[in-house]
Amino acid sequence: MEIPMAHSKSAVSVYSPLQFLGSLGAGGLVVSFFMYLMWMTPHKGQPIPSFATIADTWQTASIPMMVTIAVAMAGIAVFAAVHLRLLAWNISRYREWASSQQARALAKSNAESQLMAIPLTLAMTVNAMFIVGAVFVPGLWEMAEVLFPLALIAFAAVGVYATRIFLRFFTRVVTEGGFECSRNNSLAQMLPAFAFAMVGVGFSASAAMSHNAALSATAWIGASVFTVAAILLGLIALVMGFRAMMEHTVAEETAPTLWIVIPIVTVVGISLYRLNMALAHNFGAEWHPASVFGFLVTLFSIQLLYAALGYAVLRKQGYFARYVSGTERSPGSWALICPGVALFVFANFVINAGLVKIGVLAKFSVSYLALYAPLVVLQIVTVVIFFKLYMKLVRQNGTQHATQHLPAE
Repeated sequence: MEIPMAHSKSAVSVYSPLQFLGSLGAGGLVVSFFMYLMWMTPHKGQPIPSFATIADTWQTASIPMMVTIAVAMAGIAVFAAVHLRLLAWNISRYREWASSQQARALAKSNAESQLMAIPLTLAMTVNAMFIVGAVFVPGLWEMAEVLFPLALIAFAAVGVYATRIFLRFFTRVVTEGGFECSRNNSLAQMLPAFAFAMVGVGFSASAAMSHNAALSATAWIGASVFTVAAILLGLIALVMGFRAMMEHTVAEETAPTLWIVIPIVTVVGISLYRLNMALAHNFGAEWHPASVFGFLVTLFSIQLLYAALGYAVLRKQGYFARYVSGTERSPGSWALICPGVALFVFANFVINAGLVKIGVLAKFSVSYLALYAPLVVLQIVTVVIFFKLYMKLVRQNGTQHATQHLPAE
């Protein structure tokens, strides 16, 4: 799939590392379409569906199931292609931008934490490519135990890269000063927590799915390290951000970061879910379905709260009319995609790993499909917003209306 990309000298001058969030959003949409295969197709004896299980299901599937599989696989393929194309575009633009005066100024400001969008996106790339391989490559899942160590190496490399970026930012502001708390009036400083959480959830996949006890334990430790870092750093940034917003009002262009809690909770929640599954599968520590249900619903409640808070503020500001449907452009608008994806993905866990597992909801019943109806609407809206932002922030990059950069205040 070829996606035309704008490229000019002026495009370099208006570039922002937050453009990586566009690639991140496309990768998240890959995961969202995978949820249909994950929860609606049988894959007995495997933690996730693969090419073989999907092919077997197709042979005896009803027409609605065939449509579901076809749509899911098409969505995965399309957004995987978009993710990789945007990743390549961002890497190219970033290399040109990195030596600019704008980049040097960013490295001395609150906005230096924007650079965490790079390892965040790279971690998503590994996750998304794992899904693509399992779904589209015949026989690849049968080699999973060989691939898990490679996945651990990839996530470790991304984790080290993320840690180096964050420590450079943290040590600068702590030892040299220069962090402007009055301009931290958003939740943009939770981006490092999001990046560490994404690395953690990557480790947790191998912990939960590998049958090798030593590898599972190693992945468990890696997931724990990065997930704990995400939780602690996220709580610090959350308090700092709300204090500044209460005093100075929310920064207009960074208002979508009010929703960053939603994807962080999704990623941390899935990581903790997988870690408990790893203990159950490999070390005999069973996790009762009722406890799973309580855990998932508690986290989902947090997401609903922040969804309501963020929507109220964005609507009050007229953000959607101006930055999505209107002419105003900001790379921070990409922050609208991950919350929609994250809410959709985690709701899938609540329905299937929660309500279905405790026996209060039958799979494919009228009630089950009714719960999916608003989720499908949410997914469609997210896809529409994604392509609107793509047209404004990528294809038109470098036009006179482009925002110079969006400080991660």
